[in-house]
Amino acid sequence: MKTNTLATMVFTGCLAGLPMAAQASYCGDGNTLTFAGIGWESGDFITKVMETIFAKGYDCKTDTITGNSITLENAVATNDVQIFAEEWIGRSDIWNKAESEGKVQAIGDTFAGASEGWFVPTYVVKGDEARGIKPVAPDLKSVDQLKDPAIIALFSDPEEPSKGRFLNCPSGWTCEGVSTAKLEGYGLGDSYTNFRPGTGTALDAAISSAYKQGQPILFYYWSPTAIMGKYALTQLEEPAYSDACWANLTDPAAKHEAACAFPSVKVAYGVNSEFAKAAPEIIEVLSKATFPLDQVNASLAYMVDNEVDAAKAAEVFLKEKADIWGAWVSPEAKDKISASLN
Repeated sequence: MKTNTLATMVFTGCLAGLPMAAQASYCGDGNTLTFAGIGWESGDFITKVMETIFAKGYDCKTDTITGNSITLENAVATNDVQIFAEEWIGRSDIWNKAESEGKVQAIGDTFAGASEGWFVPTYVVKGDEARGIKPVAPDLKSVDQLKDPAIIALFSDPEEPSKGRFLNCPSGWTCEGVSTAKLEGYGLGDSYTNFRPGTGTALDAAISSAYKQGQPILFYYWSPTAIMGKYALTQLEEPAYSDACWANLTDPAAKHEAACAFPSVKVAYGVNSEFAKAAPEIIEVLSKATFPLDQVNASLAYMVDNEVDAAKAAEVFLKEKADIWGAWVSPEAKDKISASLN
């Protein structure tokens, strides 16, 4: 009798446990899903999209913690933050150390095809018939051609007309030092003024002003950004990246006798490793959630043109692009998210 009673209790307990096991999830267990409050536009936009997806589709309690990249990456390592939505893999010593220690890991591809380099407006090369702009340098393809006196004159510096002007990053940005080294490595230091705007806003303003007037301009830029979403730009070809070349370019004490392209970029969802083990259903979504780069650029341009914040841009994306994000989530979650937007 005791055996039968015990067997009944065990069997009943197993049955009772089945629904609980089936329903168990990171958010269902009452945990809060905390995101890094990334300060730049693309990171803010992507964070808002993913936070909405998990809050509305998976009933997660969500939160964000603001701070600089170093603080937030450390917070992911300690599991005070679970998700850093736009981690540029390999660029941060803090992240690299935490990853080598097994504290954090990269999941999926937040977006693919991100790039940085030297650009000119596409109308410089191809013209713009709608605006009545003829191509002024139809053969311009690579940085090597920037040595041509005719090209130097094309990008003439208004303050020093005998030289061209290269619009660099603001002083203090990592890209400013690299582009300065590239000017030297490409043998352009004596031919171009290395013009550094005071802020990122000033950099954008200079590009926008030249573009609206249809003027030639040579500048450093990167994607994803609003500028890339607003304007047609052509990246100049550079010699292939190599570790040795890059080590030289990033050493401020080195003599730069050659230069090369920026390294390829992998951008992923940076997550805490313990969290990843505890939340496979969330990791599955992150592994699929790749934003098309042109869509990120377009959303950032929408933010600028309409003077709205990332939350509004995320709402518009979720309302209009269910064909994109719907493939990342379960059918049930898709229905819940769509219903919440209406």
